[in-house]
This record gives sequence, C-alpha cells and structure tokens, in this order.
Amino acid sequence: MPGFESSNPDAAVPPADARLPCAPGAPDAPGPGDAAARARMRRGRLKLVLLLLIYALPVIASYLAYYVIRPEGRTNYGTLIQPTRSLPELGATTLNGKTVPLRSLRGQWLLVAVGSSDCDGACEQRLYAQRQLREMLGRERDRLDKVWLLTDDGVLKTALQQALNAEPPVTVLRVPQSGLAQWLEPEAGHALQDHLYLVDPMGEWMMRFPVEFDPSKVKRDIDRLLRASASWDRAGR
Repeated sequence: MPGFESSNPDAAVPPADARLPCAPGAPDAPGPGDAAARARMRRGRLKLVLLLLIYALPVIASYLAYYVIRPEGRTNYGTLIQPTRSLPELGATTLNGKTVPLRSLRGQWLLVAVGSSDCDGACEQRLYAQRQLREMLGRERDRLDKVWLLTDDGVLKTALQQALNAEPPVTVLRVPQSGLAQWLEPEAGHALQDHLYLVDPMGEWMMRFPVEFDPSKVKRDIDRLLRASASWDRAGR
C-alpha cells in the first residue's frame, strides 16, 4: 500500500557489500593483483640470491682448491697463514703526508715489505727482490702490487726514493709498527722487517716467505695462487 514499506525482504535488504563500507583507514582486502606482486617479489629475491652465489662460487672454489683439497704431494715454499688475517682498520700516511686507510690496498695481490726509513743493505736487497719477483711473473705481473710499509717518520735517501718511483712504482705508506704487529707476524726468532708477506685481493694476509728465500720457489707459490684465483681476480682495483 502507498506509504508503507514493502514486505518483500529481498527488496528491502541491500547487498552485504553495500551495507558494510570499509571504515576510513582500514586496509583493503587483498586481491589477485597483490598476490601476483608478492610472487614476483619472491622470484626477484630468489634470482638475486642465485646471482650472488654464481659470483661467489669461483672465489669459494679457488680457496677450497688451495687450502682444503690440496693435491697429494704438493708443498708450499712459503708458510700458509691459517686462518688468514684481514687488513686492519689502520690509518696510513703517504710520503706526501696524505692520510689513507690501509684497507684501500684491497683489490690486488700485494707483495709486502716492512722496514724503517734508514733501510740498510738487507732492506735494499728485499726491495730489489720484491721488484724482481713481480717482473718474473710475466704477463700476470699487473695483478701484483709492491708495497713497502714504513714504521717511522724518517726521510728516505734520495737514491732509494728514485728507485722506489721507477715504473711501476712501489706503494710506500707509513704505518705505526704497533698496529702492524697486530696483523703481520714474523717467524719465531726474526723481526717483522725480515720477511716478504703475501696478501690476497680481499685484504687477507695468507703467506709469509722465508728470510733467506729462493726467488724461483717464491715465484712458484705466487704462480699457483694467481692461477687458482684467475676466474675471479683481474689486474687493477
């Protein structure tokens, strides 16, 4: 009848979604698009993890080959440092007085000498051997940098400085001996400056050569390490 509401319940009751609008600020119910977005995000993360593993595998394999799966009968001339020791967070100073982090040396194989600025005859012989060892590597020599870590603030002799600057120059940095002694360690009965030390491109000290060393045997050790790391290490930082 006119003026009265219909008695038909289907006509009187609106649909449920029309009666219950979302409260302001309430999150919308997840839809098919949200599920697809989450699936794409999961696939993207999985691809990223797989890529990281692909890049890391050559590094892991080379270290396993050298340190763990060592062929029977193979011997190292230098002393392997196990576990390896990371470059410390030390400040170093160039000969021009510029401060640089010691860790800036990472990215290349390093043949490291240690000494004082007065550099006696034995010191000069080590620096000469350091240069010759690099040249002996032939076409792989650009993967190895020569580094001399000075433990004092003295002035270098002019002739020595000229020799250090000859191409390719030696990287010379002043570093407190107390800091170096927490990273490098000489053979028992010897001083820190008596050895040459080998550091890998990740900044890990991993080998120490004898005081009176045979250059051909040192070269053999370095050659092996360069071959083992050839899949992931390239010349230059």
